[in-house]
Amino acid sequence: MMSSLRRAETNGGPASSADTPDMIQIRAARKVFSVSGAGATAALDSIDLSIRDNEFFSLLGPSGCGKTTLLRLLAGLESLTSGEIFIKGRNVAGLPPQNRPVNTVFQSYALFPHMTVAQNVAFGLEMLGVPKAEIAARVEQCLDMVRLNGLADRATPHLSGGQQQRVALARALAPRPEVLLLDEPLSALDLKLRKEMQGELKRLQRETGITFILVTHDQEEALAMSDRIAVMRNGRVLQLGTPEDVYDNPSCCFVADFIGETNLIPGSVLGRSNDLTITVRPENVRLIEANAASGRLFGTVESVKFLGLDTLYEVAVAQKVTVRARVRDTRRRFSSGASVIIDWPAEAERELRQ
Repeated sequence: MMSSLRRAETNGGPASSADTPDMIQIRAARKVFSVSGAGATAALDSIDLSIRDNEFFSLLGPSGCGKTTLLRLLAGLESLTSGEIFIKGRNVAGLPPQNRPVNTVFQSYALFPHMTVAQNVAFGLEMLGVPKAEIAARVEQCLDMVRLNGLADRATPHLSGGQQQRVALARALAPRPEVLLLDEPLSALDLKLRKEMQGELKRLQRETGITFILVTHDQEEALAMSDRIAVMRNGRVLQLGTPEDVYDNPSCCFVADFIGETNLIPGSVLGRSNDLTITVRPENVRLIEANAASGRLFGTVESVKFLGLDTLYEVAVAQKVTVRARVRDTRRRFSSGASVIIDWPAEAERELRQ
């Protein structure tokens, strides 16, 4: 039953090859908003981006970075100030939302409270003029895919948050779009359910072969689900890459600090005129007794937090810098106030620009 919802031109595998064709091409995209009394504000500034067919792609960044604006441009809910957007090789400038091969799942889900689950899923198909028999089959298929069997006749206000999110997904998938846009769809869920739904979204993307584009400010969410991530700030893409590459090889201090937890340690190198910043992930930092022969920095333990799998130490060093270390060796524990030496492998550090 699920296979009938899979796009015919894809095999449903992950988009891992550089030879995978582009589903979306964004060229020099710029969006400027005019604010009364404040002049013009550039929400997007010369974005160039390619998103592959059958890819789970995330736009990641803080509030106001332009990621939702870019999603709305793809959906046709906003128009470009300049630049071009192509979907499957077709320039979609001027095309209204209903004429684009995309569908959107909004943060609020936007379900119709006076309709049942099945009626919500069927709504878009009815607007497209799909025959009734086919609508019934697709509704059944989509509810099976999102694991809502038996709830077709339930009123949506009586559903849990997770169930409502699944209905919104089923409704968006029913018309078989080429691209599914996800605007922070998990932000209203509690932590346990959010983790569960992350796995569900990834499963749905693989089963359908549809290109998923997720907007999120949650770096852990993006790392867990994405084939590639675009990290955004101030209307620009600062780094584009796989979760592993963005995490292990950040392009600048902002990316290093925004993606996961890190230490940014100012320093200088003999023979260089400019200072630099070293980034080291806390899981790569080692703490050694103060009487050890060698190490990189001396410090004093300021706080100790037991987190289950590991213990987080915050260590004060010179120049009012605090270094965090995540240590899994529970046999060796340092108390608050203890003098320690901080060390890390050379391959674990990166030199960064601001």
